[in-house]
Amino acid sequence: MNTRLTRTLASVTFALAVLCGLAFLGTAVTHMLDDGAVCVQTNFWHNASLADGFPVGKGVKASSSATRLCQDSPSTGQRAADLGGQLPWLLFGSLTLLLFSRLLKAVLQQGPFTEAVSRRLSVLGWSVAVGTPLAGLVVGWSQSWLVGSMAPLVGSGPSVSGPTVLILAGLAAVIMGKIMREGVRMREDLEGTI
Repeated sequence: MNTRLTRTLASVTFALAVLCGLAFLGTAVTHMLDDGAVCVQTNFWHNASLADGFPVGKGVKASSSATRLCQDSPSTGQRAADLGGQLPWLLFGSLTLLLFSRLLKAVLQQGPFTEAVSRRLSVLGWSVAVGTPLAGLVVGWSQSWLVGSMAPLVGSGPSVSGPTVLILAGLAAVIMGKIMREGVRMREDLEGTI
């Protein structure tokens, strides 16, 4: 199955994987060398009333939806926690795009219904199904710890951030990989009997 669309998509996904990898490395290096403030946003005070004198109409009550906390001259732990809020999704995206590119390369070389394609589809599915909550947990916990380090009243604890719906897409890819593997085995059995 060597179509122009598949070749183009394989090249584009590989280029995006490399780009995400470079963004991961660049963000890590530049952020650790930066000596500026570290900021984080929290919804802990999402129903807090705003100060009197806020310019709103008569009979209107204003409340805040998010609070932004910034720390000048942050500690190494705060800077690392700030990186933990950014880097996991870049790494996850880079690895997922690389696996998808390898899947498309296998489709180009061997065709869509082969053992290699079904195996790579299953690996891609498992990496998305496991990587999504893992990256979300690292990001959520990093942000929670960073907020807790700036405002001890809030505290910190495990939380998951990001699109957890990707877990379903990963599990669907795992199931499709298993279905394709069974289809390949059935085709090989039929070819052996004829």
